[in-house]
Amino acid sequence: MTNNAAVDGGLQSAMRRALELAAHGPATGVNPRVGCVVVNPAGEILAEGWHRGAGTRHAEVDALAQLAPDAAHGSTVVVTLEPCNHVGRTGPCAQALIEAGVARVVYSVTDPGEHSCGGAERLRAAGIDVQGGLLADVGEAFLGDWLSAARLGRPFVTVKWASSLDGRAAAADGSSRWITGAEARLDVHRRRSASDTILVGTGTVLADDPALTARDADGGLLARQPVPVVVGRREVPASAALFAHPQQPLFFDGLDLSALLADLHTRAVRSVFIEGGPTVASAFVAAGLVDEYLAYLAPTLIGGPRLAITDIGVATIGEQRRLSIHSLDRLGDDVLIVARPLTP
Repeated sequence: MTNNAAVDGGLQSAMRRALELAAHGPATGVNPRVGCVVVNPAGEILAEGWHRGAGTRHAEVDALAQLAPDAAHGSTVVVTLEPCNHVGRTGPCAQALIEAGVARVVYSVTDPGEHSCGGAERLRAAGIDVQGGLLADVGEAFLGDWLSAARLGRPFVTVKWASSLDGRAAAADGSSRWITGAEARLDVHRRRSASDTILVGTGTVLADDPALTARDADGGLLARQPVPVVVGRREVPASAALFAHPQQPLFFDGLDLSALLADLHTRAVRSVFIEGGPTVASAFVAAGLVDEYLAYLAPTLIGGPRLAITDIGVATIGEQRRLSIHSLDRLGDDVLIVARPLTP
């Protein structure tokens, strides 16, 4: 007699292992991080695999490659994302699983890709038992900005600012170093490194001459550096610090923000980290193109006109843009509030 609770627990354990494997893959770029575990009918792990980046074997094929021919016959494949159903740089994983003779496929998140989706249907048509949605909340959280970019057809957009408790991002003379403390600034650099791009306006470049790099506590460059994106029509001098950035900067006039994001999407950019200034950040907010807000609040008061966000098209209180608090963290003396737009 089959113990269904034990079977379900075993699948959850295998899925958690698949998520651990997926974390070995690159966190940025066009491809998702995917992990795969192949188990036999007794629940024993036969093989493991993960996707190592564009052009490499997908997680399912990577796991199958660890096995001898026919060794996967009758097995259960546990994978974090629905097996793909298209030919790109590699063949469709759904077909590879069919040819391997697996009996069952269990996945966490449905593939939202226009060209890559449909793997589950292809597997079922071949007589394979398919179950989707296992630990879906965990899988969705893990895939994060890639999943959002795949669904929206544009990069995931984060707007960040650091301000006093009264919402000021700088003093009246424009000086802003430093409102927040060292722990908050290190957190910003960590998040920069995790993003594909870092975006600012020409006003910020001309006023502050930022390097737009991601750095450690000692000022050294982190291993991953976001591509600088500069928005605006004013000319940036050749002596600007951003031209010494390890990545080649990209420039846009900013007249059409949706077109800007569409262009970045074609360049395999899946995340945009907007650091300012207030004019550019507010333009993205007003256009409804922000997916996440990071507000670093320092326990200080500044007053004056230098607000973190300016006009976003709210003329009356009924038009205010309500957000939901995703997380709230203490960073030294500062507080980080992560908020996201309310979904309808």
